[in-house]
Amino acid sequence: MSVSLVKNIVVAVNGSQSSIHAAMYGIILAKQMKLNLKFVYVVDTATIKRLTMGHFLISEESSMFETNLTADGEKYLDYVIKLAESKGVKTKGELRKGSVCLEVINCVKETKAELLLLGGDKGITTKSYSWENTNSSLSLSNREIIASAPCSVVVVKDPEIEQQFKHL
Repeated sequence: MSVSLVKNIVVAVNGSQSSIHAAMYGIILAKQMKLNLKFVYVVDTATIKRLTMGHFLISEESSMFETNLTADGEKYLDYVIKLAESKGVKTKGELRKGSVCLEVINCVKETKAELLLLGGDKGITTKSYSWENTNSSLSLSNREIIASAPCSVVVVKDPEIEQQFKHL
């Protein structure tokens, strides 16, 4: 008798091409392995609040910024849900507001996901100040999510994912 390690997947979507690739990867996994799939997009209201408190944004700007990010999030969630439906995969999307890391982690916990997928941020290199002192191609937000995740995390960097998705 085999035991399934994964039943539920969460994919963090932020509108970047790499997060769309993570969504495609999640759709492929969900279809092939008959898994539950959920997408989450977080409007980073925590950063907006800090920028407003620091007087980098006035309250009218922050409100408009949040409204625009919310509209973007709804658009991106709708897009990835339609991608999933095009492959016969039923899924849900959730738009959250707050700290990106905290809200992604909360979604994983509430969904009881055993796997979290993130997009690999190609082209973004940040200096890592760990004992290894190496360069990292992960955003600070993704590194924070990986460090805090209560489940396994896969950073999708597959350059051929679009071709694989087309042939699914």
